[in-house]
Amino acid sequence: MHRNAQLRRTLLPEYPDITLYIEHLRSRIWNEPLEEVRLASPFFLRSVDVPIGATKGKRVVTLRRLGKRIIFALEDDLFLVLHLMIAGRLRWRPRGTKPMGKIALAAFDFPNGTLLVTEASSKKRASLHVVRGEDGLCAHDPGGLEVLDADLEGFRDALVRESHTIKRALTDPHLFSGIGNAYSDEILHAARLSPVKLTRTLTEEEVQRLFDATQRTLLDWTERLRREAGERFPEKVTAFHEGMAVHGRYGKPCPDCGAPIARIVYADNETNYCARCQTGGRLLADRVLSRLLREDWPRTLEEMEGLRRR
Repeated sequence: MHRNAQLRRTLLPEYPDITLYIEHLRSRIWNEPLEEVRLASPFFLRSVDVPIGATKGKRVVTLRRLGKRIIFALEDDLFLVLHLMIAGRLRWRPRGTKPMGKIALAAFDFPNGTLLVTEASSKKRASLHVVRGEDGLCAHDPGGLEVLDADLEGFRDALVRESHTIKRALTDPHLFSGIGNAYSDEILHAARLSPVKLTRTLTEEEVQRLFDATQRTLLDWTERLRREAGERFPEKVTAFHEGMAVHGRYGKPCPDCGAPIARIVYADNETNYCARCQTGGRLLADRVLSRLLREDWPRTLEEMEGLRRR
């Protein structure tokens, strides 16, 4: 499988995507009874303390986000906690639609339609928990800061709580809520900061830039996805969007300076960045290429261009 195709499947919905899901669900199922939950995968339901049957006939009181989880608050103080993880997606279909083959996880039936949960991966990581009460719900809260509700001081406190690279800090759900690989790339490009710069080395001016870029990026992309979806249920949720500055654009020109977008590959993921805009022209070590090139690993854009011409 092509490396980029594999990476595309390892990216999970983040704040803008989850927000859009919730808004569209709210318009369709708020105050409607959950008539039935049809489980298609034995691995999807992870909790046993409260049986799934307890939710039958309960009305949806509200929907909200908890990190990257979607919370269905039902009558009688019941909560469905849905975590789509990497490959989980939602689809809205006519009432009674059957689950979709091998990718099916569950179908939630409402009077005006059926919500399908799918997962296009052999590794079944998406999960559903049924819990009772706010205390039960709190057990699923990673505790990360909601950046759009925070001020600069709160943001700074979360950022420097541990000594991490900025990239790792932004994507740590215990530090920041709802930010993953895709939008952290966009945030760091907007802030003109290196993904590997350590959080505790940032100046006050850099913290301010990062704070502003984080809020602006999340708000701008949420609004952009709203416009793209319109009234249609958002079913083409992906971490790669036309209009992104760096994420998923390896080798393509930076929209601001024209330099080729660089990357750092690690595990099944990658970080994309512009060396000219973010690291002063210095290329960051890519584990895959550096193993191949060893001492010939380029350190600057100019050296990289020289390699490409060989």
